[in-house]
Amino acid sequence: MNRDHRYAVALAWTGNLGTGTQGHGSYSRDHEVTVEGVAPIAGSSDVSFRGDPARWNPEQLLLASVAQCHMLWYLSLAVSAGITVVEYADQATGLMTEHADGAGQFVSVTLRPEVTITDAEDSTRAHELHDQVGSYCFVARSVNFPIRHEVTIRAAGDGS
Repeated sequence: MNRDHRYAVALAWTGNLGTGTQGHGSYSRDHEVTVEGVAPIAGSSDVSFRGDPARWNPEQLLLASVAQCHMLWYLSLAVSAGITVVEYADQATGLMTEHADGAGQFVSVTLRPEVTITDAEDSTRAHELHDQVGSYCFVARSVNFPIRHEVTIRAAGDGS
């Protein structure tokens, strides 16, 4: 049986500098993304598109969503496999290609999970679980670009 999950966010443009969108340089790309009961996300566009570098841009949020979903499913799969994870960090990167007409899309994401587990004997299986995440992660299953993994597995206390 399938279950539907519905999500809602509110988006409010806060970048009217007094003259609205009279020209490309006459307004700010600033906005706020909100969900009831959650701190707002201060958003803008990428600096390349006249955005504020002190605010999140949509491309960063997409990359964060991919990395978060991967981590959360990985941790769940580790539990099911009897692997105890004690640390997890990722330095994810994404590549977006912009075309001459201004359109573009992400062409790849690379996740670089660094995972610390309690038992070195589980290292191979802990590494293999990353390849299974894409079958479960809702975000990964929803995008049309490849998601690569450059995984580092350490055992707690092994010093590597």
